[in-house]
Amino acid sequence: MGGDTGRDVGRDTGRLSREREYEYAFLVLAAVFVASLVVCNLIVQKFFLWEPFGVREFFYLSAGILPYPLTFLVTDILSECYGRRRANQVVMAGLVASVFVVLVVWVSDRIPSIGGVDVDSGVAIEGTDFDAMFHQVFGKTGRAVGASMIAYLAAQLVDIQVFHFWRRLTGGKHLWLRNNASTVFSQLLDTSLVVSLLFVGTEMAPRIPQMILAGWAFKAGAALIDTPFFYLAVAWWKKRYPEQVAAHDDLVVVESGVAG
Repeated sequence: MGGDTGRDVGRDTGRLSREREYEYAFLVLAAVFVASLVVCNLIVQKFFLWEPFGVREFFYLSAGILPYPLTFLVTDILSECYGRRRANQVVMAGLVASVFVVLVVWVSDRIPSIGGVDVDSGVAIEGTDFDAMFHQVFGKTGRAVGASMIAYLAAQLVDIQVFHFWRRLTGGKHLWLRNNASTVFSQLLDTSLVVSLLFVGTEMAPRIPQMILAGWAFKAGAALIDTPFFYLAVAWWKKRYPEQVAAHDDLVVVESGVAG
């Protein structure tokens, strides 16, 4: 009797410990998502030439595109292992974080500078307009961030919806299908929105179709490349936290509701 009680207590303690670990893993994923999203907006003004297969004419990309595919991988892992509701929560948290960063940068851009100091030597730097430098780097991102946030919110929410549509349609099978179908479609939406909002009415307008194709091709390629990592992540989560993942399984919840 006492032995059974001890084993029960041990199992309960282990379950609570695993639950805390599962929630900590959620926070890590959320942190990676938010950090990737914020840094996208901070480096959006730098452009580079991507030359797939030696093609130079088409592929001018913003540096902000580099960490962005990671956000879709994270939301797919969250959708699979934590459910739609919590994936949506992280998307909204990313939006709040981005707006907060924009406000801080905006205030910082309007505070007059008293000069600069070389961080390595501690010597004051003379003869440089630090306000102009700061504004050049951070002060011109308002339109870019606004366009990015509209596209981001639409694409991420669509990604989660399409992911769960394919998950229901396939009965939870074919991870690769829902991962790629949701990401490739939502990234086409994201790229089309952000490029159009940024460059309609500017001298870059004639290049809009090229930039949409280039951005989408890059993101779609990244989505295909991340498929093995998605499989590995989901397999690890389901092996490490089987009870917790099952409890957040939207398919199980829906079936239970129908059965009830």
